[in-house]
Amino acid sequence: MSWKKELKIFLIIAGVFIVFYFLPVGKSGFENSVMEALYLAQMYAREHVVLCLIPAFFIAGAISVFISKGAVMKYLGAGAKKTIAYPIASVSGSVLAVCSCTILPLFAGIHKRGAGIGPATAFLYSGPAINVLAVILTARVLGVEMGIARTLGAVVFSVVIGLIMQVLFPSPQKQESTDQDMMDTEEADKTLGKIGIYFALMVMILVFSNWGRPEQNQGIWHLIYSGKWIITSVSAVLFGVVLMRWYQYSARKIFVVMAVTAVLAVLFHTPVIPFLAGFAGIAWASVTDGEQGKEWMRSTWDFAKQIFPLLFAGILMAGFLLGRPETEGIIPSKWISSLVGGNSILSNFFASVTGAFMYFATLTEVPILQGLIANGMGKGPALALLLAGPAVSLPNMLVIRSVMGTKKTMVFLVLVVIMATLSGMIFGYFF
Repeated sequence: MSWKKELKIFLIIAGVFIVFYFLPVGKSGFENSVMEALYLAQMYAREHVVLCLIPAFFIAGAISVFISKGAVMKYLGAGAKKTIAYPIASVSGSVLAVCSCTILPLFAGIHKRGAGIGPATAFLYSGPAINVLAVILTARVLGVEMGIARTLGAVVFSVVIGLIMQVLFPSPQKQESTDQDMMDTEEADKTLGKIGIYFALMVMILVFSNWGRPEQNQGIWHLIYSGKWIITSVSAVLFGVVLMRWYQYSARKIFVVMAVTAVLAVLFHTPVIPFLAGFAGIAWASVTDGEQGKEWMRSTWDFAKQIFPLLFAGILMAGFLLGRPETEGIIPSKWISSLVGGNSILSNFFASVTGAFMYFATLTEVPILQGLIANGMGKGPALALLLAGPAVSLPNMLVIRSVMGTKKTMVFLVLVVIMATLSGMIFGYFF
């Protein structure tokens, strides 16, 4: 046993030495790829961590604490009715309008609370894939038929992939409900309205704080964009009221948090500082106001510790290999464009695999595809990339593996790639 351990250490040291010995330092392509990895990590840190991931971690932590296991098992558990579980999983994901990485703490939250592998993976796919804003942008930029195909494909994907995962990895079902399970379910039914409002307000903070600028300066989407911070602020105030009235938080502490956040919002033009102050204030009020609040913050921190390191390691790797939107990493973009022309099995498969490994921030896949289509990419491979890309990514896969294991992660990835490839071929044949 000791020899095996020493041999493993030796191989690691030797591997690191070989990598650095042959490192192509000084070559422009290599150094550019390193910079692209750093630029992508910086872009993600600036644009997504504070406004996307931090609220998602708080929501995931709240799922683990405030939603009883009995409620999760009733609606999303292995024994739940498929006609209820899968529509709920799909709709729950679609309303979030988040990227493949932001959905991770939410997926980890419902999986930890006992959701069946089928509904959990349906939720995991539906969050970034069935994105209302992205579908509308797709229809405007890439054509109505592409927008409709993306919507139908994503809806079918989330359910079919979930059903297949459930068949391949059946969860053990209890023959009889315990008294505690029945009490949890009854309690959940009594407080369902309050919990629904509680989570709806947090989701509104997450969604509207990240509402992107529409192409046109008129219409309903621009109106919502113009008032996004008003909607976010009102949602935050109502959330504070909910914490005071229903969860016995100190009114004095909540008012202090609101006042400090409001002052910072006036003093600073960037939303990052008041946003951070608001969540820091909620964390402070939670850890000093009862055991339930402490458990919420403890669970939130556990998700952050698990996800952040893997996430940024994956982002650095994705940036090094593929670069940022409209740039390229160590793999030249012209190679990708030359491999995804036409509508062959190879071109659709390559588009699916490339999309599955590349990181797409929310809505960035549309302008990327617009450029690729202009350079000769077929419409079939374009749809394949749309269906595979936003749903999974290299950073996403690393975190999923830590939540549900290597085998299930690989099967999930293979299902996404196969179904994206087939959908691309069918779409390319007709269009």
